[in-house]
Amino acid sequence: MSVILSTAYCPPISYIAAMARELTLSADGVIPSNAVIEACENYQKQSWRNRTRILSAGGPMDLSFPIVHVGGTHNNIPIREVLIDYTTDWVTLHERAIASAYFSSPYFEYYKDEFFAILDSRPATLFGLNTALLDFFLEKTGVPCKISFTEDYVRETGLEDLRETIHPKRPDTVLRDLGLDRPYWQVFGDRYGFTPGLSVMDLLFNEGPDSILWLKKL
Repeated sequence: MSVILSTAYCPPISYIAAMARELTLSADGVIPSNAVIEACENYQKQSWRNRTRILSAGGPMDLSFPIVHVGGTHNNIPIREVLIDYTTDWVTLHERAIASAYFSSPYFEYYKDEFFAILDSRPATLFGLNTALLDFFLEKTGVPCKISFTEDYVRETGLEDLRETIHPKRPDTVLRDLGLDRPYWQVFGDRYGFTPGLSVMDLLFNEGPDSILWLKKL
């Protein structure tokens, strides 16, 4: 069954794992998975839509960015129309925080230029930024997934609905349900032990091209 997800900024590992679930890798070839991104909802604050979580020297750190408030509010804005607020230089702040957290990881230097180039391009919309980042993370983790976008908002989709399941304020059991609640090497693992619930960038910068092996339990 295909999965439907909300848009997300540097999404959690569970988000990418859900996309990779139906992916088939075999000696006979690769059968891509399918996923649908919700493109017709209204913006919701305090979600992964404009927030991500990394592991810094001080422990888990949330990074978020502001959006442009229309008419003094951010409610009831169609997700595709949400504009990013660049009046504060949050891009530089995020890049510095990410570099500080992952400069000693095995693969950060390998991926950072292409990753930061997406941020530095400063897409006008939240949806545009998140879609570009999603494409980047799927490619670099080795997850071939056919992405489509909703054309109307439907509450009952007939798909595995994770639009509100993967959320920073709610328990996320996706990795456990997929049998992936297990550790991989982390930069500050000797200080904090294994820290779950992080952005897929944590997996990518630490595992690099082996990320797909972790995601598919190979």
